[in-house]
Amino acid sequence: MMSGNGLFYPIIGFASVFAFIYMSFGDWKISSSEETRMSFVLRNGSQFMVDGKAFYINGWNSYWLMDQAVEEYSKPRVRAMLQAGAKMGLTVCRTWAFNDGAYHALQISPGRFDERAFKALDHVIAEARKQGIRLLLSLVNNLQAYGGKTQYVNWAWQEGIGLSSSNDSFFFDPSIRIYFKNYIKAVLTRKNTITGIEYREDPTIFGWELMNEPRCMSDASGDTLQDWLEEMSAYVKSVDKKHLLTIGLEGFYGPNSPKRLTVNPAEWAATLGADFIRNSKISSIDFASAHIYPDHWFHGQEFEAELKYVSKWMLSHIEDGDKELNKPIMFTEFGFSNENKNFHPDKRDRFFKTVFDVMYQSARKNGAGGGSFVWQFLVGGMEEYNDDFGIVPWERPATYKLITEQSCRLATIQGGVVQQKANFKDLCSRRR
Repeated sequence: MMSGNGLFYPIIGFASVFAFIYMSFGDWKISSSEETRMSFVLRNGSQFMVDGKAFYINGWNSYWLMDQAVEEYSKPRVRAMLQAGAKMGLTVCRTWAFNDGAYHALQISPGRFDERAFKALDHVIAEARKQGIRLLLSLVNNLQAYGGKTQYVNWAWQEGIGLSSSNDSFFFDPSIRIYFKNYIKAVLTRKNTITGIEYREDPTIFGWELMNEPRCMSDASGDTLQDWLEEMSAYVKSVDKKHLLTIGLEGFYGPNSPKRLTVNPAEWAATLGADFIRNSKISSIDFASAHIYPDHWFHGQEFEAELKYVSKWMLSHIEDGDKELNKPIMFTEFGFSNENKNFHPDKRDRFFKTVFDVMYQSARKNGAGGGSFVWQFLVGGMEEYNDDFGIVPWERPATYKLITEQSCRLATIQGGVVQQKANFKDLCSRRR
């Protein structure tokens, strides 16, 4: 999912950020001198591991962190969000490490970067490290927001070297493949101006995501996207051998998969050029991903039927992780629209609980379910960055309680998470 680019005005919501920090956290602070040691997240078969222990993730999406870190007036929102995530026992945040040719662009044109935007990403990573939060960083968008593959195609076309003006030429045009490889190398080898650590050497980064929701609809066979994924994943691994890598798939089964008939939401899902099993089997891909948006995939379906489908969708992909892939599966986006007919926050809570319960049961059985990420969290005053899924989680106690309880359930299974042991001890002891 993706919100549009929003220009945020300095006055709106500015005071609310500081009020949130003060009222929510009081003396709960983490200074740079109090930073705790982080280790790289590894994979052992279908499980994530940290320091020899299984690692199950209760995570969230705040795609906007780098964008908000560019300007001084909005930078405090980054700390506010990461502190809030840590306080809720969340361990990984998925966010964008791209902004191609748009407002606050990181990449102004192929291979040209705005140092101010790069320093904003430096800040996001350094701040996450302080709060004990890891980051799953996405490298490009399939959608047009923040540039995406459309911007790469436009650049090639404007330079007179593009093979086609089709958005899908991003996947097959050799010149555009070079553009993207150069971008990958620039980001992965970036030396953080705050910490002094190259991104590829920083365990604060959980892993890399090649693309947000890749689709190549001009080739429903999936061959074009598969070729691109194989080349780009191998390239990432040639530059960075320490971090985990995923694709960023929505999780749809392709035209040759039997599950296209039994698990996909409809026939259209097998025609998008992506194939969950085939794509995720690539040897240089460490873990699989899927998204969960039943209210966008179905129209007119009853709420109870949607919840049953969510369980079916998740269990199918976890089974694939265990039996077909021998890799973890992360549900890196799940959301419930407030534009649904007869929407009520209670329904969203039940949807969240369905996702959390399937994840918890998988973790209890040492299954391939590696984690789930709510789409999306914001701090107060960020209406320009919201969509019909975004929430400020502490504004609704029932939702906040649901999220923190999931953090505690997972922490109990894995014996606590290294970088947040003190936080978990305080959070979970208050819930007994």
